[in-house]
Amino acid sequence: MRFDPPKSLNDVLKEYLDKFPRKHQLKQGMILSYWDEVVGERIASQTEDLHFEGTKLVMRVKNPSWRHEIHANRFNIIKRLNARINSDVVTELIVRA
Repeated sequence: MRFDPPKSLNDVLKEYLDKFPRKHQLKQGMILSYWDEVVGERIASQTEDLHFEGTKLVMRVKNPSWRHEIHANRFNIIKRLNARINSDVVTELIVRA
């Protein structure tokens, strides 16, 4: 009798997600849920109406001065968000005042 070695939970979950029919929407939801963690409490507290328009992550800021701060760091934020879920889901960050 031959037994295959057990798979890690991470591997099993990855296999499941690869077959999940709405994988892209699920990953977008994961990005939204990790927003506060990735950008930190200060930036997260200044953003609202965080949503996707295609592959663009769009948000509004409460104070226009934060628009510049987030816009200046957008490439780093995109990189960190995509790395957090190990997928290139966010292609652009749009900040509206």
